[in-house]
Amino acid sequence: MSANTETTSNPMDTVKWIIAIGLLAAAVVGNNMLSDVAVAFRAIGVIVLVLAAAGTLATTVRGAQFLGFAKESRLEIRKVVWPSRKEATSTTLIVLVVTLVVALLLWGLDGILVRVVGFAAGMDI
Repeated sequence: MSANTETTSNPMDTVKWIIAIGLLAAAVVGNNMLSDVAVAFRAIGVIVLVLAAAGTLATTVRGAQFLGFAKESRLEIRKVVWPSRKEATSTTLIVLVVTLVVALLLWGLDGILVRVVGFAAGMDI
């Protein structure tokens, strides 16, 4: 399942990572320094810079791998058969009942063990 894949990165990928980190840093610093600007404009600026950083990273080798993984994951999610409301409700009730039964059994076993240990501790050996 886990294939040993070689990732070849070129020097431009390093430059792209530096640019993306710079864009994210600019978003953080700009948001802090421009505190007198309206929040809506700062939010738009941060969103634009984050999208620019994501777009830059998407052109790297690792970014392309991530996008491929995301597409494959989306296809797999479509294949999942989700339970109906009735199935989910009945399964939830079964879990609750079994949990209650196990809790009562453990409570009873605990009470018995406390009495046995108390009885054994009271005896001189």
